[in-house]
Amino acid sequence: MTKRIIDLFAGCGGMSLGFQGAGFEVAAAFEYWEAAAACYAANFGHPVYREDLSDTEKVIGIIAPLRPDIIIGGPPCQDFSHAGKRVEDSRAALTEKFAEIVAAVGTRWFVMENVDRAQGSGAYRAARAVFKGARYGLTEVVLNASLCGVPQRRKRFFCIGALGAADGFLEAHIQGQLSERETTLRDYFGSSLGFEHYYRHPRNYSRRAVYSIDEPSPTIRGVNRPVPQGYPGHPNDARALDSSIRPMTTLERALIQTFPPDFHWTGNKTGVEQMIGNAVPVKLAEFVARALAHHIETEEAGGQNPLDFGRFHEWLRTTQTMSERTLRDTLSRLKRADSISAVPFRPGPAYVFGLEQVPEYQKLPTAVRSQLKRSVALYSDYCAAETGAKGGNWSASFVSPRPLF
Repeated sequence: MTKRIIDLFAGCGGMSLGFQGAGFEVAAAFEYWEAAAACYAANFGHPVYREDLSDTEKVIGIIAPLRPDIIIGGPPCQDFSHAGKRVEDSRAALTEKFAEIVAAVGTRWFVMENVDRAQGSGAYRAARAVFKGARYGLTEVVLNASLCGVPQRRKRFFCIGALGAADGFLEAHIQGQLSERETTLRDYFGSSLGFEHYYRHPRNYSRRAVYSIDEPSPTIRGVNRPVPQGYPGHPNDARALDSSIRPMTTLERALIQTFPPDFHWTGNKTGVEQMIGNAVPVKLAEFVARALAHHIETEEAGGQNPLDFGRFHEWLRTTQTMSERTLRDTLSRLKRADSISAVPFRPGPAYVFGLEQVPEYQKLPTAVRSQLKRSVALYSDYCAAETGAKGGNWSASFVSPRPLF
């Protein structure tokens, strides 16, 4: 992708790194906090503007000549946070300012990120009205970072907009790309961390504080406190606290936020810890960026994806007796089959025959191959239903009658 991006409320650069990793070009960033802007500038080669984004007229005057294709950003979230007072104030109003900037610049796409509870806020409702008034179709989704390749159980809300698109235009594709299980620290780091358990200070002692690397990390916050004297322990701790268990270091916390090891952190320790806690995990941003890239590439290739995930998702929901988890797995397996196949999808046994000839498919376990064929068969039935085809039950001819779900 060569699409140009402007990153608003960029912080130290988690969103920018993620979108760069997906192949986008970041043209400029805006960050008012001096320490975060300095850290961002130390790691990127494009301009960083220290501007008050509530002054929309001035900011729009800077952005418009840069001719961005996409605006991304995460307006301040403290007023929506589970850790905060949960009272909206002037910082929450910056969410609406973000929307006003997007609408005025008129970029083809945008991505806005916040904590999960922001979706129910008055500030977001106001921003949403601005987006809809500017004719953006919206995909609104809360993602658990641990299902997106991040070894951290962190829920974030994303609003992804595309001019002229239908609402929910990207939801089925995103759901189809989610991992079937959470990413643990051991999955991501192997044994390189050098410990099996660690301490993460709880907000109060009704919550546990000792975690294992065989689970995702809890949300990385902006503070990192030492083990206090007299910690009483908790029945849900991964093991009893002893002298070998310590809090994570600043660098370890940054790595869990999926920043690269060579990222250059600047400023004092308190500021760096806050930057890390505030950041969007790099791999979570990259997950969203790749989903948007898929949409853009499909659109620019001449229209609808040969595999119509959105309408197929709805067909599964209304015609099949599936749990939501099974529905999501079906979409994921169809996408996987499509990525393996050397030919575009066409309903019928010939497609499956061609799939079976691909070495990558042949190396898969028998159960996985059956699951992929079952998903392809369901999609073929959907195609037959859409076109009114007669007499063809594709799934009966593709797979054995043994139930796979």
